[in-house]
Amino acid sequence: MSKAALTRHMILQNSFGLIYRKGYQATSIDDILSTTPVTKGAFLYHFKNKDEMGLAMIREIMSPGMRANLIHNLAGKKDAKKAIYEMMESLLYDTAFFDYRFGCPAVNLIDEMSPLNMDFNRALKEMMEEWQQSIAACIENDAQLGKNDQAPNGMQVAYFVMSGYAGVRNMGKLYGLESYKTYLRELKKYLAAL
Repeated sequence: MSKAALTRHMILQNSFGLIYRKGYQATSIDDILSTTPVTKGAFLYHFKNKDEMGLAMIREIMSPGMRANLIHNLAGKKDAKKAIYEMMESLLYDTAFFDYRFGCPAVNLIDEMSPLNMDFNRALKEMMEEWQQSIAACIENDAQLGKNDQAPNGMQVAYFVMSGYAGVRNMGKLYGLESYKTYLRELKKYLAAL
């Protein structure tokens, strides 16, 4: 990776950490620069403005991270119910990247920016649809769930699971890890009923 590419990546990584904790609108370019050895001129060399940087953060940091940790973990799994449950359990208790006090970075950006900026809306929707499609494919490729009239609709299952995840990540900000236990217990019941 070139020096310019490393600088760009560092800006995006540091931005991600700040935005996760403070929110997108509350994080200024100066806040980002205070966490890097980069000048404002160097920032503006890589990004015309904060919104361009934010969109790059979604596409270059958040989306690849989601693919590596969520989407690829579901591919080729034979037991969809177990795979989805384990994915959600791992995601909720991943303390290396997430802190329950701050929720989920993607959900936070969706809440904060999706209604205000159509470019953010499209980028976040694209990222979440990729996750939704991977959950749906996992359900639809599970031979145990059958291919008959009573087989679950993978996209509906994905939407339900993801909506529950978004909700519990927000509730975790208020109620802590106990809310995750409740969600996972109910998720297990839902998946068993499929």
